[in-house]
Amino acid sequence: MKSSRTIRSATIIAAAVGALVLAGCSSSGGGGGDDVTLEFVQSGDAAQGGGYATLAKKYEKETGVKVKVVEVPSDDLRTRLRTASQANDLPALAAAPDADPAWTDRMLDLTDIAEEAKVVPALRVEDPEDGKVKALPTTLTGVGMFLNKTLWDEAGVEYPTSLDQKWTWDEYVQKATEVVDKTDAEFGAVVDSSAHRLRAFMFEFGSKGVTEQSDGTWALDAEGAKALEYFKKLNDDGFMPKAVWAAGDDPSATFKSGRVAGYMSGVWQIADFQANIKDFDWISVPLPQQPVRSTNYGAASWIVAYDGTGVEKETLDFVKWMYQPENYKEYCEISGCLPAVEDVDITYKDDAYAFDLYNGEIAASPEIAARQTVDGLKNSYTGLAIDSEPLKDETVKYLNGEQTLEQTVTAINTISTEQMK
Repeated sequence: MKSSRTIRSATIIAAAVGALVLAGCSSSGGGGGDDVTLEFVQSGDAAQGGGYATLAKKYEKETGVKVKVVEVPSDDLRTRLRTASQANDLPALAAAPDADPAWTDRMLDLTDIAEEAKVVPALRVEDPEDGKVKALPTTLTGVGMFLNKTLWDEAGVEYPTSLDQKWTWDEYVQKATEVVDKTDAEFGAVVDSSAHRLRAFMFEFGSKGVTEQSDGTWALDAEGAKALEYFKKLNDDGFMPKAVWAAGDDPSATFKSGRVAGYMSGVWQIADFQANIKDFDWISVPLPQQPVRSTNYGAASWIVAYDGTGVEKETLDFVKWMYQPENYKEYCEISGCLPAVEDVDITYKDDAYAFDLYNGEIAASPEIAARQTVDGLKNSYTGLAIDSEPLKDETVKYLNGEQTLEQTVTAINTISTEQMK
């Protein structure tokens, strides 16, 4: 039987993509005594961007090399880098969601840096063609559960606060419903409209997600189908706001309204909640189990450095510097992130318990929970670009009543198999 791996749906793309010229500053320097400026393209929230901006200023002060951090909306980043490659105008480096066949042949070797920085072994992803590590995880990201503590305390409903205290989804629904009944809360939970969150939900039901079968096809298992059915019931019953998945409403804003008992999102929300939630108290708690304890985790994004820019040496020097313990620690503390390297002790100014909780859930999760971002990178190395997600797309149709559960599973399997050929 072929080895099983989780699929992030992929579409094969041609190496030739329209060569659209990017406006903006290119990396420059590298010879003749010119000042060097490294263009660093990334997408993230204010905390993440602020972390990189702080490192850039520190690096220029220490070395004289300027690093221009260019913020790109997350929905545009993949296209930005792809078209830059075709225009031969790639930046010096980027924090990319994964690699792209349009530019995988331009990625510099980061193997030595990965080893020296002690990148978590599961996230040292080698290019199968040459065995080199060409992308470094920026930080570790994982799915988790937040509660509106004010609502739960007002209702007098107890909840677990540590990993030695467990609850099932059935128990969560019962308790959150009680919170809604006893307060002015409108919904029991909200979940990000994301395959990343949906996979965590399915893993908690004992599913392996969409995996490769012995005959080469890809399929969602029975446990995954059961999880989808449960998820639809939560939406149909009004326990969750249906408009988040059905119409694209903002789940974070929905939780911040103060009218939702719980929010299944991820570690990246902590810094935002610290800065922006003023009207109620929130708390991180263990994820429900049905019956499996599992998050879904991996690289938040990947640091990649490009060949052919004229500043390759300077770029590698900066990446190496960025992953030195002192500098990497500073970035994680500013950005409120989990480290993707070993032996770096992060001191969080606030809510350290929440980061400890995430680390504990990651450690307790099954192996399958780490595969999504890793497989996405591996697929890119082999010529597949992650441009669509049938697990999410078909689930939205199911939640909207456009197809049955059986039709949804069949569509997920068929599209996934076609995309992985």
